Amino acid sequence: MEEQDKNIQFKISNELIEKVELLVNSQDDKTILELLNDYHHADIAEILEELKTEQSTYIIKLLDSEKTSDILMEMDDDDREKILASLSIKEIAEEVEELDTDDAADIIAELPEERQEAVISQIEDEEHKAEIQELLTYDENTAGSLMAKELVSVNENWTVTECVKEMRAQAENVTRVHSIYVVDEAEKLIGRLSLKDLLMASPRAHISTVYIPKVDYVKVFEDVEDVAKIMQKYDLEAIPVVDENKILLGRITIDDIVDVIKEEADKDYQLAAGITQDVEADDSIIELTKARLPWLFLGLIGGIGAFIIMEGFQSSFEKYAVLFFFTPLIAAMAGNVGVQSSAIIVQGLANDDVKGSINNRLIKEMLLAALNGVILALFLFGFVWATKGDFLTALAISVSLVVVIIIAGLIGTFVPLFLDKKGIDPAIATGPFITTSNDIFGILIYFWIAKLILGI
Repeated sequence: MEEQDKNIQFKISNELIEKVELLVNSQDDKTILELLNDYHHADIAEILEELKTEQSTYIIKLLDSEKTSDILMEMDDDDREKILASLSIKEIAEEVEELDTDDAADIIAELPEERQEAVISQIEDEEHKAEIQELLTYDENTAGSLMAKELVSVNENWTVTECVKEMRAQAENVTRVHSIYVVDEAEKLIGRLSLKDLLMASPRAHISTVYIPKVDYVKVFEDVEDVAKIMQKYDLEAIPVVDENKILLGRITIDDIVDVIKEEADKDYQLAAGITQDVEADDSIIELTKARLPWLFLGLIGGIGAFIIMEGFQSSFEKYAVLFFFTPLIAAMAGNVGVQSSAIIVQGLANDDVKGSINNRLIKEMLLAALNGVILALFLFGFVWATKGDFLTALAISVSLVVVIIIAGLIGTFVPLFLDKKGIDPAIATGPFITTSNDIFGILIYFWIAKLILGI
């Protein structure tokens, strides 16, 4: 219980890092082992990420492979890659042999191609090696690339006694038993087995008489995002993976799905912020520039477009110069409404909550935008009339605001729905894309309506 409390309360500190650094530099192996012995592997991974690569590698080589394999899987990808580059082929193979097949395949996939083959050749367990090689053949972002081969399956023709004996043997290689799958003689998935039903059944009863035929599953080439949606919808801790003939191949567990959801959320957040590729704060200036520059360039083009529009109306608005001072307000409202609308749609698409026709969605968004626009326009009308004393100017600005908000809401709704239909990540619609497009449309609509109302 004390160790569990330590894990819950663990918080990294400068004092702890300095202590570990001092012990590593002095090569005090005994004290290092005593210090880290009580820490959870996730806590040790957090410590290693704060050290220099050579210091982290020293600790990895010092600890037992059974523990360090778990530590490596908890580490940030970049930090793990640096450590793996410092390990020998044999040392990496020893780490891989301690991991489940899905994690082992992930580790090997991160290595340069020539090191991948060398590491695989050093794996002594032939069955483990073959399963890892199989997982490496599946395309990234498919269920096959995410599944583990370790699972517990039983044959429908076994008796309960035979089943329990076989389950004990299989469970030795499974870290956690979430479900027991039932297959026929051809290894086809036909159902699942309830542990309660197994315990209540007669020892001589056959599994075919007690198993549950209904079982959720995914196919091996299914997209990982679709797998995540299925597991989320049905609150599954694990789901079996089958091929086109429904042959049981492996299983995907909830911890892998959480990683997928996190990665997708990070990607969508970066796309919404106008970053076109997966980057982190520690990446080089060149990598960060390549990720950010395209959307910044789009913003620049949008700004030039807004300038051209404003310049075209310059002579017409010399008498009503006050209109130009409200341009930033109109542009900001258009951008904000567009981002709000697109964010709601993108979130709904990600959660598979967007149902019905696009027309119904657009009508709903138009009514919502109109209501918000009218409320805001009434306030703005009162402010302009009170400060400038010109009824027509106040009317022109207020009517423009309502129309701009409605158009921005429609664009913010339609664009992500359209991108999703075309198979493009709708998250790209939020942020700079919507903001820039709505800025241009907003300014154009604003000046056009103002010119119409004021008769200039």
